[in-house]
Amino acid sequence: MRIVRIDQESKRELMKRLLQRGAGNQGEYEERVREIVERVKREGDEALFSYVHRFDCEKINASNVRVTRKEIEEAYREVDERFLGVFKRALVNIWGYHEKQKRYSWFDTTDEGTMLGQKVTPLRAVGVYVPGGKAVYPSSVLMNIVPAKIAGVERVVMATPCDREGKVNPMVLVAASEAGADEIYKMGGAQAVAAMAFGTQSVPKVDKITGPGNIYVALAKKLVSGVVGIDSIAGPSEILVLADETANPRYVAADLLSQAEHDEMASAILVTTSQELAERVSAEVDNFVKNLSRREIIQKSLDHYGYLLVADTKEEALEMVNEIASEHLEIVTRNPFEDMMKVKNAGAIFLGEYSSEPLGDYFAGPNHILPTNGTARFFSPVSVDDFVKKSSIIYYSREALQRVHQDIEYFAKKEQLTAHANSIGVRFEGEIG
Repeated sequence: MRIVRIDQESKRELMKRLLQRGAGNQGEYEERVREIVERVKREGDEALFSYVHRFDCEKINASNVRVTRKEIEEAYREVDERFLGVFKRALVNIWGYHEKQKRYSWFDTTDEGTMLGQKVTPLRAVGVYVPGGKAVYPSSVLMNIVPAKIAGVERVVMATPCDREGKVNPMVLVAASEAGADEIYKMGGAQAVAAMAFGTQSVPKVDKITGPGNIYVALAKKLVSGVVGIDSIAGPSEILVLADETANPRYVAADLLSQAEHDEMASAILVTTSQELAERVSAEVDNFVKNLSRREIIQKSLDHYGYLLVADTKEEALEMVNEIASEHLEIVTRNPFEDMMKVKNAGAIFLGEYSSEPLGDYFAGPNHILPTNGTARFFSPVSVDDFVKKSSIIYYSREALQRVHQDIEYFAKKEQLTAHANSIGVRFEGEIG
């Protein structure tokens, strides 16, 4: 991996390169995705299945696009018992973590005759997208569906690609069943997003779509945003490790590679104040890559978006961390809890040398669907909040409104909105003062 000393020029070049990975900078795909989305919107099933036949399986049609109970039962027979045991333990952790996020309606009353509050209502129907391209992700099934079910969503619809024989990976089906999916559809890509957003003859419309996917899925979510809600527009995976001279270079190298193997556009970055650590991590990376099954993908990722950044001071290193705003941030320093308090932008933060990123991907409990490509500056991980909406509640008695009506009318008239003022004033016509 390349070792780069941090200065203004290298920082500018790095940020420019990383931001090019985002969905907003993939113009070559936009027209293709727009065509798919518009066609599914216009033609419904006819367009949906033409794309499913082209990209997934020619056997899929209106009669078998929805996964049956029989297919789910078959999937249970195909997965091994150890997977099911591990999966259920992970589910307990993920459910327990997200249950603590649940919000409740609240109301405050006063002796003056007012009541203000917030009513929390689960979304009616949510579509969750689970990728199925270069790898299989039963873990993403949990991260999408569990918070939706805890929120109280009435209907959770899952879309995921099938193979050329029309089968969905059995681990994915078992995961969906265990997590509580209500409907599962064999469809992937932009066409799946469009089908859930607009509805077709075979696929019911939903109110929000969550979950990661490739560039086609990301751009499709961007296009349908506003027709339905979305969580965020996910980009390629990324990891940043903040480490000092106390870090184990072998651990750091292994953790960087854990994200580089996702795809060629994934980024893996070390930020450190130790030149020696950077050099040792580079050597460890080279040793690991030779023996990893996805070494070709890893090498391309490292060649394009892998960096070992050396800062002069801890302050400069932390500034770089906050500038990059990484999806995953590991802090492997002498005082990780102290350094964590200085981090403002990160999707998920892993503290200490035994809290490596895959712990969060599979088992610990927090959601692994995280903001990418610098959006951790303003986006949060998927949570129960993504599956509820909030309504403000306002009640004033006549006496309460009477005390303040002149203030409201005055404010409205200052904005030249006389109908607003009249709406209040008409209730007190003929009264003095």
